[in-house]
Amino acid sequence: MLRVFDLFLSLVCVFFVCPVMLIIYVIGSFGEGSPLFIQKRVGRYQQPFNLIKFRSMHKSTPSIASHLVVNTSITRYGAFLRRSKLDELPQLWNVIKGEMSLVGPRPCLFNQTELIYERESRAVYYAKPGITGLAQVNNIDMSTPKLLAETDANMLKELTISNYFKYIYLTLIGKGIGDAFKSKQGNLPLDS
Repeated sequence: MLRVFDLFLSLVCVFFVCPVMLIIYVIGSFGEGSPLFIQKRVGRYQQPFNLIKFRSMHKSTPSIASHLVVNTSITRYGAFLRRSKLDELPQLWNVIKGEMSLVGPRPCLFNQTELIYERESRAVYYAKPGITGLAQVNNIDMSTPKLLAETDANMLKELTISNYFKYIYLTLIGKGIGDAFKSKQGNLPLDS
């Protein structure tokens, strides 16, 4: 049933936000020259898929988890995209293709072995990864693998249609600040 909601809501969103996505794409083309960021992530049953986002970091940034990236790797335009969560819009294509759900555990990189182990031990990989979920609206990011995996597992156990729409609503009104980034003072939220 959730797949029906995923598909319907994603198609409706793409229809209405297509002009916004086009504007973001054009503006992004003037920056790093490549407005889209495509990265291999861990999907359902630990199968790889290509996650699509709007680029928010310099092209030279290493392919590591966001909480390990120095905050100076984020472009000024990218900081705006991340704060507003507009960088996530291209993932609607991943949802339409059936690689992701609107609600589910955020997909990690294959080099995040501790998180993969914690999620695997809690059967999190039986579900599709998502754009948002319980961890995201509660500011739990990938810097705490065990807590994140526990939160993901709890969300999946209690994922009703009501909770599905609740997490989407909370994300749309701005709940959750996203991943922390390294700075000279330690890990700070992006908008600090």
